[in-house]
Parts: sequence; structure tokens; C-alpha cells
Amino acid sequence: MQSVLNILETRISEVMAKVPGSQGCPALVRPATDARFGDYQINGVMPLAKQLKTNPRKLAEQIVAKLDISDICETPEIAGPGFINLRLKPEFVAKTLVQVSKDATGLGIEKAEKPKTIVVDFSGPNIAKQMHVGHLRSTIIGDSICRLLELQGNKVIRQNHIGDWGTQFGMLIARNRRTQFGMLIAYLFGEKTAERMTKVFGKRPDDASNVIANTEQLYREAKKQYDSDPKFAKRSREFVVALQKKEQGALNYWKRIVELSINECQEMYDKLGVKLTKDDAHGESAYNDDLPGVVAELKKKGLAVESEGAVCVFPEGFKDKEGKPLPVIVQKSDGAYLYATTDLAAIRYRVGELKADKIIYVTDARQGLHFEMVFAVARKAGWVKPETELVHVTFGSVLGEDGKPLKTRSGENVKLKELLDEAIERARKVVEEKNPGLSEDEKKSIANAVGIGAVKYADYTNNRTSDYIFSFDKMLAMEGNTAPYMQYAYARIKSIERKAGDKKVDVKQEIANIKNLNLTETSEINLAKHLIRYGEAISSSAGDYRPNYLTAYLYDLAQKFSSFYNDCPVLDASADKRPTRLLLCDLTAKTIKHGLHNLLGIEVIEQM
Repeated sequence: MQSVLNILETRISEVMAKVPGSQGCPALVRPATDARFGDYQINGVMPLAKQLKTNPRKLAEQIVAKLDISDICETPEIAGPGFINLRLKPEFVAKTLVQVSKDATGLGIEKAEKPKTIVVDFSGPNIAKQMHVGHLRSTIIGDSICRLLELQGNKVIRQNHIGDWGTQFGMLIARNRRTQFGMLIAYLFGEKTAERMTKVFGKRPDDASNVIANTEQLYREAKKQYDSDPKFAKRSREFVVALQKKEQGALNYWKRIVELSINECQEMYDKLGVKLTKDDAHGESAYNDDLPGVVAELKKKGLAVESEGAVCVFPEGFKDKEGKPLPVIVQKSDGAYLYATTDLAAIRYRVGELKADKIIYVTDARQGLHFEMVFAVARKAGWVKPETELVHVTFGSVLGEDGKPLKTRSGENVKLKELLDEAIERARKVVEEKNPGLSEDEKKSIANAVGIGAVKYADYTNNRTSDYIFSFDKMLAMEGNTAPYMQYAYARIKSIERKAGDKKVDVKQEIANIKNLNLTETSEINLAKHLIRYGEAISSSAGDYRPNYLTAYLYDLAQKFSSFYNDCPVLDASADKRPTRLLLCDLTAKTIKHGLHNLLGIEVIEQM
């Protein structure tokens, strides 16, 4: 279903295109920022007037005179030096809302004209380490972007580019080979053999979920020893070589660590309601066999050269503070490959094998220069077609109350599991206070939905490029733009349906029989106008990869519904008004649920 915004842009563009010399000037129709001046505003007249060197207000008058949108809007109003304000007609709003309710999606969502194959690279945790708060934003923002793009009809391929290769594994194996013996035996010969071997080698370190925490601690110890003990460093490098040569013993250690880490990550994804699975994990190790070919092809094309013993590419336009060309190092002097090499191999794979029309990378802003240079090298090498989009979606940091990156008191990154568990625990206390009469299962379910939802929604409401301060008190508040407020708004509407049942009102039947809406009250019209613009919010959010556009829309929707509900009786309305108001309630609930659950991965609840 085509959005109102697109319909208006099409008609206005047709009129503007007939103005001599108007080539290259779009209509620029935008939602009005202040409802007092209308619903939409045409902003393209000013730049067109500047291009034509004419009076913008007179040009606006000429355009309005030729513009026929009387079936959609009241008479256009010219404001200021040349802006054109548009106000939707109530009868058009009513007609469109009925169409939305009967649309295949039930919400009037516009599909992409030309669907694309889009690869989205997000989350990317490191193997042998627990996920921490630094992984939160990439994981949930990436998930929301995937959901938005899929809704538009695109083929979305999720890629979890996990850090599962490198020197750290040589250090772990060197440090672990005695303490992890039971783990190796279990992997090779099964649990019973491992239990028998425990009598000889002591307590196994892979009991329950402590493995990754133990491995993380062992890595810290190994790194310290690597930096201070040349013999240990040599042994670690030998294990790296053993991994690269695919020697079975080293590979078995590595496989077990990777397997356990991915399982733990999956627990976090499931807890967050994120659509990432083990099948989406395509880490650094997947490209090992391709790396020599990447370097060889760059050399063959004359792009890679030796510089101080390393193999480097110097893409145009990148220089350091002294004006010297910046290199993309693809192979170190000792023959080792780097992140850039793996990223280039990943681009080749995603374009060549996955047939990506667009690749989106969701990482923090600090990696901006890295990706700019890698993209430049990939294009120069001819691995990316001119029409293929490479996009780096950046985000800021999660800060503590002190305005610094969120850390524990000991200065370590806050573990994601601990953060989510605390959110659920705090939400449980709120549920106990607000509704102590609920059953134990209901309290548990609501606390989980509210706690996890609060963490995610608080992140989504912020402009992704900005840092934000993490505050449990603010995100669990029942007022303001928070998950609990939105979940309560949904639950309140669902309570209307329950009350309708008590009054023997058949809501579905009354809505199904509607042919024309009876919109007369201001709050009814305002709510209806907002409902028909849901598709615009989705397009805007997907187009800029910004979930905060969607949360802003949903919050405004909840507020407009609140005004409507306060002004207009629903179940006690007259026979000619009740169906219209029931439809407004139904579509509001469906939209909130769709936005929260389908696009943000946040659970809604029927009762709070």
C-alpha cells in the first residue's frame, strides 16, 4: 500500500517537473514539525527558486495554482518566503484508515519496489570471552535493521562475524593444555572417558557454564605470561602455526572453545529476543583459506606493495596528520594476516557467493576509518560493483552515571548476562509492587518482558550515533518514552477488549462491518492521521538505519491514543460511533504490538 507521503511527493513532483529549468530539484515533502501548520510541508520550492533565480513565494503560488490534491488535502497554504503547508482532509483520513485495516499486512506497510539481497554484519562477539555491555548496541541495532529491511520485502542475510581466530588461541592452548585436558578428552572420546580421566587429572574445568569465564581468566593470565616469558611466547606461536596447519590436536582445543562460546552467545541472543542463530555465525576462521588469494590478487592488480617488510595497499585520499599516505596492511612482515585482510575476504565472499546488493556493517564509530579504507580497497580491486552499496552503521557508547563508559567497580566491562539478569530482577520488584496478586508464572513472564524490553527500548530511543547514560531507574519508569510505558499502553487497550466481552460486544464483528468511519472529534482525527503514517515511520527508520525514529512514532501514537481515550467513550459510545472507536483501538494495539514485537524484538503483555 502506497504511503500518503509518497502519493503527495509523486503528484507534487509532476507539477514541479513542468516548471522550465526545474531539473534536479525534488519536491521535498516532509511531515510537518508542528501540527498547527498542517500535516505535511513542501520544502522544495525554496531551492528551486534559488536555481531559477526567481521569487520563491511567487513560484509557490504558481505551483499551488497547478496542483490538484483536492481529494487528499484542504486548500494548500503558502507560509513564509515559500513553504507550502498541507492539511489532510478528515474524509481522506477515514477512507485511508479503512484501507489500512483491510490491507494484507493490516497496517498499510509499503514494500520495496525493487527488493535487494542485503547482508547485515552485526554483533561479532569474541570467542573465549563472555559477551559484555559493549556488544549490546551492535546486537540489538543490527537485529532491528534486519527486521525492518525484511518487512520491506528484501532478502536479508545475517552474518555474525565472530572473532574466532588469531594469536589468542595459541596462547590459550599453551596455557590450557593441562587444565583443559578433561575438556579435550570429552570432545574426543565422550563424557564417560572424561570422567574416568578426571581421577587422574583432577577436576574438569568445563563443568557447567564456568568454562568461558575460566577461559577468559586463563587468557588474561596467558597474555601476561606471553608478554613476559619468551619461551611461553614461542610455544604460543607454535600452537598458532599448528592451528594454521590444521593439526588435529590444536584444532580439537580450538573447536571445543568455539563451540562452548557460541552456545553461550546463543543464550544471550535468545534472552534478548534477537534473531541470530548458530547458522549465522561466519567468523574470521571461515576465510582462512581465502587470505593468501586476497593478497596475491591485490599484488597481481598492482594495488599491494611491500612497505617496511609488510604488504600494504595505499588507497587514494587517506593520509595521516603529516600528510603521508595511510596504509591498509594486508600481511605483516612475519607472514600473518590482519583484520583488514579478513574483511576484504568477507566482502569478496558476500558479493561473489551471497550475491549481496548491499552490505551493512553495524559497529561502533571508532572503526569508521578502518571500514572507509577497506571499502576503498575492495572497490579499487573490482570486487564490488559500482551499484553495490557498502554501508557502515555506527553507534556511540553506553555510559555509566558518571558519564564514562559503563564498567564494574573493578574497571572491567559489565557482563551482558549480569546486566540483563539485574534488569529482570528490578522489573520483578516493580511487578510485585504494582500487581502482587498475579500468579508466580505471570510475575516471572511480565518481569522478563519488562526487564529485557526496558534495556532494549532505552537503547533504541537514543540516536544511535550518540553516547547515552545507562540508568535502570529511567528505563524502568512507567512514564515517559520507556518500554514499560509502551507495554502498559498496549495492555490498557487489550483491557478494553476484555471489558467489551463482559458487555457482550462483538468487537471483531463490529469492526468487520465498517465501511465508512465516523471521525468527528479532534482527538479521533489526530489518532487516525497518526495511524495511517506508520508505513512512513518504518520507511524513515529503515532508510536511515535508526530505530529511534520508530520508537518516537510509537511513543507519539501512545500519547495520541491516551488523549483519544480520555476524550472519547468507546464501549459506551453511541451505536454510530462505537465501531469507529473500536477500530481505532484495534489498530492502535496492532501497531504498537507490531512495532515493539516484530520490529524491535520486545515482548508485549496483555496485563501488567
